[in-house]
Amino acid sequence: MTGSNPNRRSFLKAAGAAGLCAAAARFSRAADDQDGPLPVVGSGEYQYECLHGWGKVPDHIEWYETHGVAVDRDGLIYVTHRAGPDRPSSDAMAQDTIVVFDPDGTFVRSFGKRWHGGGHGIDIREEGGQEFLYLAFMFPVNLVVKTDLKGEVVWIKEKPEEPGVYADPEARFSPTNVAFSPDGGFYVGDGYGSNYIHQYDKNGEWVRTWGGTGTEPGKMRTPHGIWFDDRPGREADVVVADRANARLQYFSPDGAFKAIVDEVSFPAHFDIRGDVLLVPDLHARVSLFDRENNVISHLGYDPDWTAEVLDGFTVRVEPDRWRPGRFVHPHDACFDAEGNIFVAEWVRPGRLTKLRKRS
Repeated sequence: MTGSNPNRRSFLKAAGAAGLCAAAARFSRAADDQDGPLPVVGSGEYQYECLHGWGKVPDHIEWYETHGVAVDRDGLIYVTHRAGPDRPSSDAMAQDTIVVFDPDGTFVRSFGKRWHGGGHGIDIREEGGQEFLYLAFMFPVNLVVKTDLKGEVVWIKEKPEEPGVYADPEARFSPTNVAFSPDGGFYVGDGYGSNYIHQYDKNGEWVRTWGGTGTEPGKMRTPHGIWFDDRPGREADVVVADRANARLQYFSPDGAFKAIVDEVSFPAHFDIRGDVLLVPDLHARVSLFDRENNVISHLGYDPDWTAEVLDGFTVRVEPDRWRPGRFVHPHDACFDAEGNIFVAEWVRPGRLTKLRKRS
């Protein structure tokens, strides 16, 4: 979430830090403490038990705003969080921005202090038998970074100079997510910057740029999430979560506009498993679409709860108001190998929910 509303920024900054830290400790372990039957969302073959507050967060990490989540081939879960709104006054005060858990929710490792304040998008790709993280860091960092699974940097990319779209001093580059093309290349969504999509080849060389700010087809307002949609039986295309325009936009692999999907409210990112497209939506739901992009389910959706969440955006910093079986602001979500779903939410303190698939 950009936090572009100045009044909202002022409110969030004014929230009591001590109270939020206490809430973080309480809610980070909520999944272990839930009594009785777990709340269930979805229907039919898409039913999930909600384990809110999943993951045993270590003492050296205080969730600020959880943003991204990804799962590697061994089932380890990688989570990005902002670690705080601003750069700390000293490096010793910086927090790791990437936190790793095993499938049981036990802490494994953390890294990324140098990107404190910017933790955002994260996805994993296997290349030559090795897996790598592609990380998108928003302000104040504003970088795309490729690392190995333990945080060793392979390369760092700043804004591309080739398209000339950042020549104006007012133009900002603030990437939000990365998508992978099957030829080894990748795409970067400048979701909090100037609303462009940048395409790179397998060597990390710039290929083309398209988009820009607007509401007409092919233009975007906050292209926050991006994915290469190659589900079986579909023509492979790039799908963009055009968040502030409340739509998904489909483009050919070389950036030609193709189609719009409107059955979203404030879409944030994607994942795919088989025929199913997963769309975390900041307006308090997680959506599943079939191969033809018909809605399977808006998981956790309740219109009255959504109205409460969006009324002043205060629920996101008041954990005592969070409800079982309901989301606040899903910012990213991904499947694991068993079909469970992990959801990271733009709330303070951060929160992970494991949606455990019912058999």
